[in-house]
Amino acid sequence: MKRSRSLVLSLVTALAATLGAAWVALPAFAAGATATFVKTADWGTGWEGRYTVSNGGGSAISGWTVAFDLPAGTTVGTYWDALLTSAGQRHTFTNRSWNGVIAPGASVSFGFIATGSGTPVNCALNGAPCGGGTPTTPPTTPPTTAPPTTAPPTTAPPTTAPPTSPPPTGSLPRHLLTGYWHNFDNPAVELRLRDVPHEYDVVAVAFADATATPGAVAFAVDPGLSAALGGYSDADFRADVQTLRSRGKKVIISVGGETGRVAVNDAASAVAFADSVHGLIQRYGFDGVDIDLENGLNPTYMGQALRSLRARVGAGLIITMAPQTIDMQNPTTSYFKLALDIRDILTVVHTQYYNSGAMLGCDQRAAYPQGTVNFIVALACLQLENGLRPDQVALGLPAGAGAAGGGIVAPSVVNAALDCLARGVNCGSFRPPRTYPGIRGAMTWSVNWDVSNGNGFARTVKPHLATLP
Repeated sequence: MKRSRSLVLSLVTALAATLGAAWVALPAFAAGATATFVKTADWGTGWEGRYTVSNGGGSAISGWTVAFDLPAGTTVGTYWDALLTSAGQRHTFTNRSWNGVIAPGASVSFGFIATGSGTPVNCALNGAPCGGGTPTTPPTTPPTTAPPTTAPPTTAPPTTAPPTSPPPTGSLPRHLLTGYWHNFDNPAVELRLRDVPHEYDVVAVAFADATATPGAVAFAVDPGLSAALGGYSDADFRADVQTLRSRGKKVIISVGGETGRVAVNDAASAVAFADSVHGLIQRYGFDGVDIDLENGLNPTYMGQALRSLRARVGAGLIITMAPQTIDMQNPTTSYFKLALDIRDILTVVHTQYYNSGAMLGCDQRAAYPQGTVNFIVALACLQLENGLRPDQVALGLPAGAGAAGGGIVAPSVVNAALDCLARGVNCGSFRPPRTYPGIRGAMTWSVNWDVSNGNGFARTVKPHLATLP
C-alpha cells in the first residue's frame, strides 16, 4: 500500500538406504483415529470436499496421511491445509508443518476442489481404514516436502465452477467497503479515526511497523499526525476505535505498507508476530489484522503466525490481505499461496489493482493494461478460478488524484467491474467464464485521499454494493 511520510513438525519420513530408495512406512495411529469426508459444496460438474482427521485415542498423533481413490473422470485441483501426491487415481494428502500434531480429542481438516461427479473411495488413514481399525498394508506413496505445484492457468479458464460456499457467519456485510486510514501526516487530509465517513464498513489502520525483534510489530499514534490534528493521543485513538465499533464498523490493524520491513521468516518470528499483534488487539480493541507486506512474504511462517493468532482470538478474528497484483499471478508463490493455505480462516483479499502496469488475467492470453475494467475483472478472475471463494475476493483501487502513481480509475469503473463479476453486465472486451454473485466488495487507498477528493469513491461505490446479488 503506497504511503509517504518522513519517517513442528518435519513432513519428511526416513528414506531407506537401499537399492532404489524406498520410503519407510509411518507408524500406525492409536485406536480411535478416524478421517471423515464431507462435500461442502457441489455444483454438478465439480465439488468442494473436506476431510477431518480426528484423534479419539489417548495419546497425541504425530503426523498423518490420508489416501483415497477417485473414479476415472474425477480429478483433484486446488487444495489447502495439506500436501498432495497423486499416482493415477490414488491421491495421498499429508499434514503441513503446523497441523501434524493432533492432541487427544482434537481434530484437523484439509480440503480440495475436484472436477467430475465421483467421490472418494478406499480411504486409508496412515494405512488403516479411515473409519478406524487395523492397517492392512503400510502406505507406499512417498510424502512430499515440496509446496503445491499447481501452475497458473496456461489455457482458457476451467469450465467447472469455483467454490461457492456462503460467507462465514458474523456481522460483516455480504458486500463490504474497506478503506485505509492514515496514521501519518502527508498531503492528504488528516483525520481523527472517529471522523472516517460512515460509508466504510471496515477501516484498516495504516500501519503497525517492525520492531528490533524479528517478526514483532508495534503501533502508536504518529507524532506528526497528532501535531497536525492539534493533539491526538493513544487514549483518543483507543476511544475512537470503540466509537467506530459502536457504529457497527470493524477496525483492523494493517501491518507493513510500502516502506514496511516486517519479516516473518522462521518459527521464532512467527511467534513474535502473533504475540505482538495479539497484544495490539488487546490494547486498542482491533477486530483483526491486515497483511500488507510489499517487500516479501514467507507464506509458510506467516501462515503459522496467523493460525496461532486465530487460535488465541477466536473465530471472530478478521484476516485480510492487500497484495500487489504481481503477488497474485501464481497460486504457488507469495500471497496467493498464503491465501490458499489459510483459506479456511481468511476473510478477504483486496488486491491492489494499481501501480502495476499491464498484467495477465485468468485467460493467460493477453496482458491487460491497468486502469481499465478489463484489467480489474481479468485479474480478479485469476483468484476466483484458482481456489478463493467469491466472498474472499474484493477489488482494491485508489481513491482518486494523489492516491497512486498509476491505475487510478473513476469510481464508476469500479462499479462496472463489480457488475461484470457479479452479474455478467457492464463488462469490457474481457468476460469471465461465469458470474460470481458473492464477490465481496471493494477497498480503497485511502479514506484520507477519498476525503481529499470529495468522498467520490465511498459515495459512489458503497451504494452500488447494496445493489449486488
